[in-house]
Amino acid sequence: MSLLKRLLRPRGDDLARYRPLWHRVVELSRDPHWYREGGVADTLIGRFDAVTLVLSAVLLRMERDEILIEPSARLTELFVTDMDGQLRESGVGDLVVGKHMGKLMGALGGRLGAYREALAQDDNAALGGAITRNVTLRDGASPDEAAVMMRSLAATLAKADSAALLAGSFAL
Repeated sequence: MSLLKRLLRPRGDDLARYRPLWHRVVELSRDPHWYREGGVADTLIGRFDAVTLVLSAVLLRMERDEILIEPSARLTELFVTDMDGQLRESGVGDLVVGKHMGKLMGALGGRLGAYREALAQDDNAALGGAITRNVTLRDGASPDEAAVMMRSLAATLAKADSAALLAGSFAL
């Protein structure tokens, strides 16, 4: 978010109501199961990949419910805010944070499309392919278990009502 937008934003944290959902996304993406059985590399890049994988599943669920369109945009804002902070903490300077954020948002957008298409298919072959292209896996790890886990998460999210989803009240 630009400095100007931050300065002109109304006082009070209007994103606060979406933080439980964002925290749940981060919590699920840090579940050791993604790294042990799912084969995601436990590295900085692998952890980003896990966040975008879980966030993609949540955003894809939200886009199917018209009342969740605005909240999905707010959840994406929280992703941007968190990633901006992470970049700054890791030493990325103010002059290039925007460029990095553009790349991260592009990565999220591309993954949303790939996962949307793959989850629409009945088997996990396309989903495994999307995970292979978009997730840093440990050497020799297969995307198969991560595909099963993502499809399970998507099924759980599909059953969650809107209020429970916004509250972050869903499990794998």
